[in-house]
Amino acid sequence: MGMTDPIADMLTRIRNANRNKFKSVDVMPSRLNTEIAKVLKRSGYISGYDIKKDNRTAHNILKIYLKYSPSRTGAIKDLQRVSKPSRRVYSRKDEIPVVLNGFGISIISTSRGIITDKEARAMNVGGEIICNVW
Repeated sequence: MGMTDPIADMLTRIRNANRNKFKSVDVMPSRLNTEIAKVLKRSGYISGYDIKKDNRTAHNILKIYLKYSPSRTGAIKDLQRVSKPSRRVYSRKDEIPVVLNGFGISIISTSRGIITDKEARAMNVGGEIICNVW
């Protein structure tokens, strides 16, 4: 049986791995998950990601490397899924919410790709708010 919401699964895996201080976490690769990982890397919330071949199942795995400070506190404090399969949340270009007064980011799916809220404001585009990260 297929998964209903692979994005929520990815965010939950990252959240759980971050709380347990794992170095990396494996998630199902998809184009959207890879784009979200690119945005997290570009924003400094993860140290990197890689698509690897799983020897046991012959499927690809998206391996996300988490980022920690020298005192072992995670760069990601929390992740919150905003738009869900049961309730999509869209925002116009002038109504994009600010996360924690600018200390966090919203990841938005726009006509120009998956970008942060700051990039969407600079490009003057709106779209579907996927999640908030801080």
